This record gives sequence, structure tokens and C-alpha cells, in this order.
Amino acid sequence: MPSDAHEEVRRLLKEFGLTADEAITAYLIEEKPSGPLHLRIILEDRTEYETPPGRALHLEIDGQVSP
Repeated sequence: MPSDAHEEVRRLLKEFGLTADEAITAYLIEEKPSGPLHLRIILEDRTEYETPPGRALHLEIDGQVSP
């Protein structure tokens, strides 16, 4: 993978991680859920291709966060 692409991927993931952490933490503090949150993180390619690739970029990760 070209170095620029790798750096851009790392930047996006870091930004997402920090923003998600802040959003989840604020939600836990403000809403005080009685049980764990069941979360799904989805990564999808939203590029508008003239000719779509043979395989779509899609990743889902499920997890649980206890209050």
C-alpha cells in the first residue's frame, strides 16, 4: 500500500476512534443506561464508481460496552 494511502487510513481511523469514544462516553454519562450497550461499527465504501469493483468494501464489528 502506498505510504500516503496508509497515512490517510490511519488518520481516518484515529479521528473515528476519538469521536466515537467521546460520543459513547457522553451517552453513558447523560443517559445512564441500566444495561450494556450493544454496538455495531460499520465501515462501507461510499464511493460513486462509474464501474463498481467486483467486491464491495464492507466491514462490521459488533461489541458490548458496559455502563
